[in-house]
Amino acid sequence: MQVERFHDRADAGRRLAARLEAYAGQPGVHVFGLARGGVPVAFEVAMALGAPLDVLAVRKIGAPGQPELAVGALAPGGVRVLNDDLVRSLGVTPALIDRIAAREWQALTRQERMWRGDRPRPDLRNGTVILIDDGLATGASMRAAIAWARHQEAARVVVAVPVAAPATMSRLRREADEIVAVAVPAGFSAVGEWYDDFSQTSDAEVTDRLARAAGRPA
Repeated sequence: MQVERFHDRADAGRRLAARLEAYAGQPGVHVFGLARGGVPVAFEVAMALGAPLDVLAVRKIGAPGQPELAVGALAPGGVRVLNDDLVRSLGVTPALIDRIAAREWQALTRQERMWRGDRPRPDLRNGTVILIDDGLATGASMRAAIAWARHQEAARVVVAVPVAAPATMSRLRREADEIVAVAVPAGFSAVGEWYDDFSQTSDAEVTDRLARAAGRPA
């Protein structure tokens, strides 16, 4: 079935929310947007489902000389996942990964402090966690997010995205309890190609969506 491109992340979030109607009004459901781009998408989903919204700072471990090529990713609480096949094929040493990861940990900690302040995390034990990003390419960031949710002892982990690469979606089925996507194009090449407006989400936008979802001034 042909799926139309998304106008922007808000449009993508509204269309994704329609695929998650079964979770509307359900107790123990928590929506998390992967920062930054996943937050505007997650905001629309949280509003439609009547569920609380939170942000999850996840950082890629970029390949040396190719920072956008993720050999792994980090999530809060010391979570680190690696793409072992890619690490081996590129010949990236453990020492180099550690150095890159140390720098990304610092950035992750700053972002968590900026967006969340001293607010405690909700208790996710025995609940349903819906992890949302603006799309799935390699899936490294989402794998870290899933591992984080498992560490929080969530009973059910749902991955929800507007668009996903077929191979990545298949791999993540082994790690999440459910994966929901609006579009899974056979000719997938990049997430941004599915958006008319794929401009970078700012820190201010993240803060604004979190404040609006919580009903407090931005």
